[in-house]
Amino acid sequence: MELLSVPAARLPAAGLRRRRAAAGRIRCGIAEPSGVPAPMGQKTKYKDGLFAKIFMGLFARKMEKFASGGPSAKEINGWDYESFVDVSRRVMMGKSRSQQQEAVREVLLSMLPPGAPAQFRKLFPPTKWAAEFNAALTVPFFYWLVGPSEVIEVEVNGEKQRSGVLIKKCRYLENSGCVGMCVNMCKIPTQDFFTNEFGLPLTMNPNFEDMSCEMVYGQVPPSLSEDPVAKQPCYSSLCSVANPNSKVCPKLVT
Repeated sequence: MELLSVPAARLPAAGLRRRRAAAGRIRCGIAEPSGVPAPMGQKTKYKDGLFAKIFMGLFARKMEKFASGGPSAKEINGWDYESFVDVSRRVMMGKSRSQQQEAVREVLLSMLPPGAPAQFRKLFPPTKWAAEFNAALTVPFFYWLVGPSEVIEVEVNGEKQRSGVLIKKCRYLENSGCVGMCVNMCKIPTQDFFTNEFGLPLTMNPNFEDMSCEMVYGQVPPSLSEDPVAKQPCYSSLCSVANPNSKVCPKLVT
């Protein structure tokens, strides 16, 4: 994300250095030598800028009120992505699936000024333009949360439009290693929030084989009983809350 719109070639050397230094503090980027997410089975390394860390701390502090147990040393001394995921994990503990999803909904609402959902509905009625506009915003503003993504063409109600977002390897999923956290702390509450609070349908289709995810703005999400994620096996070898004897993620059936 650039801080200024002035072309770099027109900036004096000192100004260019300041611009690049400031941008470096804001940006969140992959620290892998390849510049792309690490292969399946390996955790991608990121270099988070100031912008990313501010959002991590803001979200985590809002979620802390719903979490079990006390804050960790990292949370006390400074938030990072691992401690953000840890708070999410503690929000899950001792709660049913619906309670987890309601907690996320409350957190999302608390991030917005009063009356924001109603204003959003006025500004962004469920049109093709609104769906494409929100897809374009998702790529830069949620990089810190899900990693690199790109806008793609999808078909909604028989019409092709660029309202899809392909997350190449979800940072949240690969750091949690938990199907239940992906579904109950991200997919379902995010779908419900856009569809029911903002009035803009959203469907998220995570691919648990490669940890990618497709977001489709403008598409009404299926009910959980009809959604394939309801029968998704648990990442028993990766998940810290997994039940090794369960063929289906325990956090999807409670």
